[in-house]
Amino acid sequence: MSDKINAEYLESYSHLFAEKICTEYFGTKKYMNGQEIIRLTPVNQVNLIVIKSLFGEWQDELEKLKSNPYFDYKDYAVREALKEFMNVLSRAIKIEKQHFEPLLRKSVKNTVLLAVDPVAFFSQEIDKASPIEIAQHFKEAKKYVKWHVALLNILAEKAGLGASKGELHRALAANYDYLKSQLEPASSLLASMDQVHPLQYDRLIATAEVSAQLVQEEEPVIAEEQEEVEDQAKTEAPSPEPEETPLTTQHRPAEGGKAIDPALAWAKFESEEYGYMKGSVSRLSESVALNQKFMFTKVLFDGNHDLMMHALKSVDEYDNFVDAIEFLNKHYVAELDWDIDSDEVAEFLHLIFRKFDQKN
Repeated sequence: MSDKINAEYLESYSHLFAEKICTEYFGTKKYMNGQEIIRLTPVNQVNLIVIKSLFGEWQDELEKLKSNPYFDYKDYAVREALKEFMNVLSRAIKIEKQHFEPLLRKSVKNTVLLAVDPVAFFSQEIDKASPIEIAQHFKEAKKYVKWHVALLNILAEKAGLGASKGELHRALAANYDYLKSQLEPASSLLASMDQVHPLQYDRLIATAEVSAQLVQEEEPVIAEEQEEVEDQAKTEAPSPEPEETPLTTQHRPAEGGKAIDPALAWAKFESEEYGYMKGSVSRLSESVALNQKFMFTKVLFDGNHDLMMHALKSVDEYDNFVDAIEFLNKHYVAELDWDIDSDEVAEFLHLIFRKFDQKN
């Protein structure tokens, strides 16, 4: 059952939250400064996202400056001067209520989004990042995002390896499916919001089950027609085919449960069919032929050579075949949508088999 945010309730709640904070603060002061923002609310993540938003505003202004064709903003002295300017500016934050309250409302909404739907939150981060500075974007984000950091760390690592936005979106979806049971519940993360204004979690969340019920109530005729079609299909359906094994099924789009079975893969390479190809491999990162590097990079790693080399070096650190394959399942198979029946995957796995085969 997936959680969906009630946007109308969140909008209303963020207004009430921001209004209470601003009424209390600006009742005695005219301006908000940077040091006050850090400890403004009892929800540290809200405070940090306010700072993050201010940093984003600065980045937008900087991009406007860089678009000026008359000056070289890549010059080392200019970059250092801008960095120092940013440091000085961060110590001179001065915001009136009329400008700060909308900023706080937006930060409250983003904080709730991060807690309840981290995939949507981090997808926004991927989309807003500059393609040429995406690694720096996620490096900076780690200063301000303190919830669901396991997902953020994965994105920062892959961005640092040169992953594209498309690769980051796939990595986010696949790793969320893998890690979601380990993430701290949204209700627990948001509990401190009640210190400012009670958050009615049952109103904030609209479950997929409720959504499905609403659709059924709105379209009863369509639902009945669909039921008749399904009944007819069951009546006319042929006997089911024998269930296929993971290494013989046809390619399907990546799902959270898509994975390579290490035992089946090992048995496959132990067979006589692959006997002539056996031979020890010490380190994969040093043993892949040039033509294989081109093939694996293009077919398995979305054209990202650095990502492939990172995978090979990581596999080299494992002590056995099963753990190495589970590493691939966790980080690459689903998120890069590998066709686990393909010749390229078989050749890649066979190299790993040769590394761990103790009979040679």
